Amino acid sequence: MKRLVVLGGSDGTISSFRAARRLGLGTICVDMRADAPGAREADEFLHLSTRDVDSVAAALRGRDDVVGLLAPGTDINLPALVELAGRLGLPCGLPPAALRASADKAYFREVCLRLGLGGPAYASGSAAEVVRDAARLAFPVIVKPVDSGSSRGITICAAAQELAAAAEAAARVSPSATVIAEELVTGEDLCGEAFLQDGKVALLGLSDRVVAPPQVVAIGHDMAPRDPALSAEVTRQLELVCAEIGYTDGPVNLDLFVTGDGIVLIEMGARIGGNGMGEALGLMYGVDTVQAAVQLAVGERPDLTPRWNRPAAVRMLRARSAGTLVSLDGLAAAMALPGVADVVVTAAPGDPVVPYTECRAKLGYVLASGESAGELAAALAAVEELVRVRVDAR
Repeated sequence: MKRLVVLGGSDGTISSFRAARRLGLGTICVDMRADAPGAREADEFLHLSTRDVDSVAAALRGRDDVVGLLAPGTDINLPALVELAGRLGLPCGLPPAALRASADKAYFREVCLRLGLGGPAYASGSAAEVVRDAARLAFPVIVKPVDSGSSRGITICAAAQELAAAAEAAARVSPSATVIAEELVTGEDLCGEAFLQDGKVALLGLSDRVVAPPQVVAIGHDMAPRDPALSAEVTRQLELVCAEIGYTDGPVNLDLFVTGDGIVLIEMGARIGGNGMGEALGLMYGVDTVQAAVQLAVGERPDLTPRWNRPAAVRMLRARSAGTLVSLDGLAAAMALPGVADVVVTAAPGDPVVPYTECRAKLGYVLASGESAGELAAALAAVEELVRVRVDAR
């Protein structure tokens, strides 16, 4: 059986393992965590760090059943993917500039500036360099690591005296200890998921973050058809950026703002989005976009012809208190609801859980779609009523 290697076993990889199975492919998960959610989905498990390219290459070299590599859900594993593809002679559609734009937020800002696209003024470098150079920026600013994900190490600073602590916090979670401070962009905050084919955006989904105050982390995403002018401008800018970095085919995850002055692209990753975003794009158009990414990874050309264009959504399964997970009740009933496409569970009874204050604390997610916004909202409300998370807080 031909096999796909998936770098990482986070919850954002689960849909890729399942898509590979639908295509008749075996899977190999590489992760330093033996209890990673993706490890339970794989046919084989390599208990190695995805950053230990030498060891991973040695474990895979000489195998004639390995036909592709994939690194979904996070930008962190993209450098290893490119290096391993080169060493093992496997397909890789990620050129150096596309890799750098995905893994380095400061370089992405450089690309946008070079293309004349709107964006915030910024300073980047070591924590000390950012503290020195960010004094010229207009406050408030947002400080973050250039190469880390899951919203780690991000601080909004209202004044210059807050910069030092924020920059040090960002540097601690950056693999390269490199930080970026950007003037804070305000407006309509959107997430995007897209799929390119032959250098053109074949599919584009824009979503609103759903937040439950007082928390600021998104408990879900609502993806829906948008104003055609907005979609056209996002498409134009994204195609310009991807042409500049040589990325022609594959998934793209992005963050952007709609401001009074137009669209501002904040960052992008040339990979499947985590938190169910890749699946939501597929539900919106009736195209299996995760399966399409797997096909590209093994050198095949996917069919991206849309079947429809309708609302889709993701909702996170989450604990409200710390403790040990006892059960997730009501999942089967939720799965049977009209409009619910899938329920992905990433935790098991007995696992330690914490309140949902960051994305990686989720217990899974629900995917749903509907022919109308009202139909989708009804399905999501029914899920909220049915699903109960039981935690032993002792």
